Parts: sequence; C-alpha cells; structure tokens
Amino acid sequence: MADLNAVNPWTWQDALGFSQAVDARGVQRVLYCAGQTSVDGDGHVLHAGDMAAQLTQAFNNLEAVLSQAGLTLKSVVRLNYYVTDMQAFVDAAQVVGTLLQDCRVKPSGTLLGVVSLFHPDVLVEIEATAVA
Repeated sequence: MADLNAVNPWTWQDALGFSQAVDARGVQRVLYCAGQTSVDGDGHVLHAGDMAAQLTQAFNNLEAVLSQAGLTLKSVVRLNYYVTDMQAFVDAAQVVGTLLQDCRVKPSGTLLGVVSLFHPDVLVEIEATAVA
C-alpha cells in the first residue's frame, strides 16, 4: 500500500485544501485519468452554466473511473482543473473543498484558466493522477 505524505513548506494552501506536493512511497500502481467533465454516460453535457453542479458531476465521473480501477478519491495525489470562468470556479470552490475534506485528501494540483473546452457549455475539466 502506498504511503502518501503532504509536502507543504507553507501553510497558506491548507485553507484551499491542497498540498504543494505529495510524496508517494511504496507505490505499486499509478492511474492517469483523462479529464472528467459534467457529462452523462452517453457523453451529453449536463448543467450548462452551473459551475457548482458541473464540479459535482465531474467529481462523480472521476469517482466512477477510480472505482472501475478499484481506487477511490483517497488514492488521488494530483488534480488539475481547467476552467473557462475563473470567478465562477472561485465562487463554487467550496464544492471541491468539502468533497476533498470529507475524503481527507489534499492532492497537489494546478488551476488553469482556458479559453474553451471540448463543448461550449462545459465550464470545468478535472484531470487526476492516483496511486496505490
């Protein structure tokens, strides 16, 4: 089983629910997840214009991918967020904070503002790396 330890030379990131780095030791598996968005099982976009709902659905989809691989959010060491509306993400960030806090996970990650994603109604895409 992997031994995961946060590496944080500062404390400011604690309020935002992420780590500057995650030291993963004893890792036997690495799962690289494609970006997850707010789509249903047929790939149709859900929750147009609602960042909080899209974040929730994207995380639900990520959890489905992790589950299919026999993992959970607790295995995630890196989350990258691609958003088309930074202010909407900041306003809805509590969704992410609560979810990660409930799972007791503080992955490293990056938040990037982008011009567009694969569909004009998609506001956020979440890319993950998990270990076991």
